[in-house]
Amino acid sequence: MARKRFKTPKVSTVIGKETEITGDIAFSGGLHLDGKVVGNVTGVEEGGSSLTVSEQGAIEGDVRVDVLILNGTVIGDVYASERVELASQARVTGTVYYHLLEMAMGAEVNGQLVHTEEKETRMLGYDGEDGGNGEPQSEG
Repeated sequence: MARKRFKTPKVSTVIGKETEITGDIAFSGGLHLDGKVVGNVTGVEEGGSSLTVSEQGAIEGDVRVDVLILNGTVIGDVYASERVELASQARVTGTVYYHLLEMAMGAEVNGQLVHTEEKETRMLGYDGEDGGNGEPQSEG
């Protein structure tokens, strides 16, 4: 039986291995990371943002994208509305929220794997209740 192969995402931006960025990144389309980012990485294009992190790439912060292909390191939570592919050298320290997950032998997740049925991941409060928009909820 043949394995289903996903389409390779288009890359519109590359961050080289000698580059270190401190601060949050918001991008649309495809981003390929060979360097290091200290900050959150967010795909702003709904239904089309993809992040590829090579074995030299590292992120210290949260990741919010549609598709994540990881062969490097993420220290932070991952929110992928469509799919996560963890290659053999992938290392995640944090919670991974995913709709579809592919994990190669050798990949490591030091945290939780949380499957989401919906396309969009919701933030949950510390007690498991919907975190909403931070406003107090009225009873009744």
